[in-house]
Amino acid sequence: MPRPAGSVGDLSDPIVIGVVATAHGVRGALRVKPTGSGRHLREGVQPFVGEIRRRILNVRETPKGFLVDVEGIGDRATAAGLRGAEIVLDRTELDAPDEDEFYVGDLVGLEAYDVEGGEHVGAVVHVFPTPAHDVLVVWKDDEEVYVPFTLEHVPEVDLKGGRVAVKRPEIEG
Repeated sequence: MPRPAGSVGDLSDPIVIGVVATAHGVRGALRVKPTGSGRHLREGVQPFVGEIRRRILNVRETPKGFLVDVEGIGDRATAAGLRGAEIVLDRTELDAPDEDEFYVGDLVGLEAYDVEGGEHVGAVVHVFPTPAHDVLVVWKDDEEVYVPFTLEHVPEVDLKGGRVAVKRPEIEG
């Protein structure tokens, strides 16, 4: 296994495995929303939490995500200061995804096409988490389109083909 990088910028292929939602408790646990199944949030793993590489000491799954105890974070104030921080590992530090799985970061750069008419919608430029589900940000000609990353709105992801089928949300007004 390669030597761990000294900063997030040193990673050759960074993958966000979670985002700190908030602090939990007085001992500085982090409530983390995983970007996938959460299987990479486990004891002994050393991801970057924000800009500092830290060892995960304990992980507990809850209905609202994961509670993660991290080395060097021992109080609520320190944990609260990490709200919104990404938890990042290099792809080489991750288990390979199953055949029908992918990492959320792999969606960035895919070309999005309308599922109904086949029209080119744009390119996926970002994926961000929300409490309900992740959201794809698709960009074309100075226009952003936000697409919920749900089976209803993204029925097909073709990594090898470099494309994703999307159903644009209806906007009532």
